[in-house]
Amino acid sequence: MRRLFALILTVLSFWASGVAAQERVRVRLGITDEASEILWNPVKEEVAADGIDLEYVLFGDYTLPNSALANKEIELNAFQHYTYLNKEIATFGYRLTAIGDTLITALNLYSRKLSRVADIPEGGKIAVPNDAVNEGRALNVLQAAGLLKIAEGKGLSPTLTDIVENPKNIEFIEVDASQTASLLPDVDAAIVNGGYAVDAGLNPDKDAIFIDDPSFYKDKAYVNTIVARTEDADNPVYLRIVKAYQSERTKELYRTAFKGMYIPAWK
Repeated sequence: MRRLFALILTVLSFWASGVAAQERVRVRLGITDEASEILWNPVKEEVAADGIDLEYVLFGDYTLPNSALANKEIELNAFQHYTYLNKEIATFGYRLTAIGDTLITALNLYSRKLSRVADIPEGGKIAVPNDAVNEGRALNVLQAAGLLKIAEGKGLSPTLTDIVENPKNIEFIEVDASQTASLLPDVDAAIVNGGYAVDAGLNPDKDAIFIDDPSFYKDKAYVNTIVARTEDADNPVYLRIVKAYQSERTKELYRTAFKGMYIPAWK
């Protein structure tokens, strides 16, 4: 009888573990850099308790994650902003939908000489990135700081020729985005991309004299997002993952592990 009882317990245990295994859901998440795992590991741990096994799929090329998602090789991706996503959808006809905002990479204004935007002098010099995306963003930041005004309808990707008001007659020094920080000793201020700022020893949270914000850009243009196939946009498992990401814990990682180079883009 004891042996029979033990056998029954063994069978029930095996059956229960099999059911539990069947109830677990695997979700493959496409990312493009290993640093993203720092942000996603706590999410992975949290949703595991709900039966969701989050797996990373690392892509070395930005052109691949959307194709992989559309072809059902992964279930979600998190690597791109809305401008890039919308361009990919328009170009390739992907049926993809943003289901949760994540971050914006800070494009802050820094100065080695001044502590306030108001202290930038008449005829002062500001270094800005010279590529189309970062220069357009830089001008939006400077407009939000009250240093210039961009022509109506040019808000998404303006250039220097789209500046209609420059009350301090600021001279803009255009250089490669990787070089703006190195010019800080020679200019009054510089717009520096988050990653390059950290590489230059700047702390985006503490050293910037004006901080970037998602609200500076129309239609969330440069806000990064978690993306699913349109048919799965309301999948409760995927929305649970979004909720786990959009947390105070993630915001704290932006401030600590990434020194403020990322800014939360959700409410």
